[in-house]
Amino acid sequence: MARQMTGAKMVVQALKDQGVDTVFGYPGGAVLPIYDEIFQQNDIKHVLVRHEQGAIHAAEGYARSTGKPGVALVTSGPGATNAVTGLTDALLDSIPIIVLSGQVPTFMIGTDGFQEADTVGITRPCTKHNWLVQDTDDLSRLMHAAFHVATTGRPGPVLVDIPKDVQFATGTYHPKPKSSDFRYQPPLKADTEELTELVAALEVAKRPVFYTGGGVINSGPAASQLLRELVEATGAPITSTLMGLGAYPASGEKWLGMLGMHGLYEANMAMHDCDLMINIGARFDDRITGRTDAFSPNSRKAHIDIDPSSINKVIHVDFPIVGDVAHVLEDMLRIWKARGRKMNREALAKWWQKIDGWREVKCLTYKNSDKIIKPQYALERLEALTKDHDRYITTEVGQHQMWAAQFLGFEDPNRWMTSGGLGTMGYGFPASIGVQMAHPDALVINVAGEASWLMNMQEMGTAVQYRLPVKQFILNNERLGMVRQWQQLLHGERYSSSWSEALPDFVKLAEAFGAKGIQCSDPADLDDAIMEMLNYDGPVIFDCLVEKHENCFPMIPSGKAHNEMLLGDASTEGAIEAGGAVLV
Repeated sequence: MARQMTGAKMVVQALKDQGVDTVFGYPGGAVLPIYDEIFQQNDIKHVLVRHEQGAIHAAEGYARSTGKPGVALVTSGPGATNAVTGLTDALLDSIPIIVLSGQVPTFMIGTDGFQEADTVGITRPCTKHNWLVQDTDDLSRLMHAAFHVATTGRPGPVLVDIPKDVQFATGTYHPKPKSSDFRYQPPLKADTEELTELVAALEVAKRPVFYTGGGVINSGPAASQLLRELVEATGAPITSTLMGLGAYPASGEKWLGMLGMHGLYEANMAMHDCDLMINIGARFDDRITGRTDAFSPNSRKAHIDIDPSSINKVIHVDFPIVGDVAHVLEDMLRIWKARGRKMNREALAKWWQKIDGWREVKCLTYKNSDKIIKPQYALERLEALTKDHDRYITTEVGQHQMWAAQFLGFEDPNRWMTSGGLGTMGYGFPASIGVQMAHPDALVINVAGEASWLMNMQEMGTAVQYRLPVKQFILNNERLGMVRQWQQLLHGERYSSSWSEALPDFVKLAEAFGAKGIQCSDPADLDDAIMEMLNYDGPVIFDCLVEKHENCFPMIPSGKAHNEMLLGDASTEGAIEAGGAVLV
């Protein structure tokens, strides 16, 4: 039933009606009426972050790990502009979040009032949609629309800008409408005829490969389950983008690992040599495609995506399939079974023989040391000691992120939170806070580099205040590792500003915040140190001192094709024997 209430109360009531249980935010003058309403209720938890960027990334972590939209609340002016990086991050990675920003009163808009900014104008390019509320009677409708737009079709961030006088004024609140009442209704089911043509192509393909992305995870648990069924039934190999890890289990026998710039040798070679490539819920990002004119040059290509604007945007495809991944996979399986479950089994067996040869290269092989911790070894031990836990992993951005994707295995969706499209340093720590708030009893680990981690280190205050036992596993090489690697390989070893001469003592820093600090530099002590981190019931900063100049391989250099990879010394000889083109 419609009823009268203030705008501030409408905001809180709309959040309750939408099933929100947690809001990440930072107060300021333009949102104090909303904060006053939050104070007077107990259904929604508010998490006080230390910076608005942290609030957005925490909301992203919450959303990515739960499948539900994340919510952040910021004030006007700098509060809103501090949210821009997180909004752009969520837009590129299709993460559903709702950001509520305060604004100066409507009669002051355009006067350069204190903490005024054109928030709608600033955030228009980095949101799926945004609104400036100018009438309290419109507020509940727009709040409900924000949730619908953020979670329907291709998910993404939305922003609702709410002037202070709108929060104070009284208006009519309308409860949450049915989803079907909204005009925005992207199609969920694909065209049956187009799907049948794709199935017919799959039946005769000699070298098929499934290329999957974050869209599978965004479509929900059913999509991941249907994907697994399709892969096992057809026997075709599957690879994934960085954002799609976990949609298909890393232990699955058809799994080729991640593909792309730092993807596995077998995944990239299969992508290059396939004759049918089926993209499911990925967007042909440049970190994946490399040279577009040399991307899967001899294949027919299909693209399954709920966003029609993504299809043929980067790579022209032969089978454009618009629809929700879960619905499309369900219909695809039904059609394939109805047509007799046919595959070119003889050719597929030969395809697997070729793939197994590429697997023998063992592209993740590295030269270990008993004197210094190699970052790959650190993650191997982290994987071994945590894989049986109820575990969620977030990362910062850089070499450690790629090593984490290579050496940590994900059996289920929504367990891996990382910044893919924008590559946002500082993402992982606040994201781990959002994940831990959503899963208070789970093990949440943020794999970090010391440089990325310092970008949002202030959130240690949040972790300690809310007694969140997030583990910060820092691979400390005292370098901007990925920058240094590119400078070594592509810029004549001119290391311009890629190291810091003033790093903190991370153990003392942890203790200063009231958390636990652990440092480890000896490979022989690593297991015991990791177990100490896991057994501590509280937030931990783990300072893992690793080899300073280790490079992350495989690597496809900029401007090269998938079959032209840089490999580490330990893998190069095997790749040459397997007949792959290797840049040395």
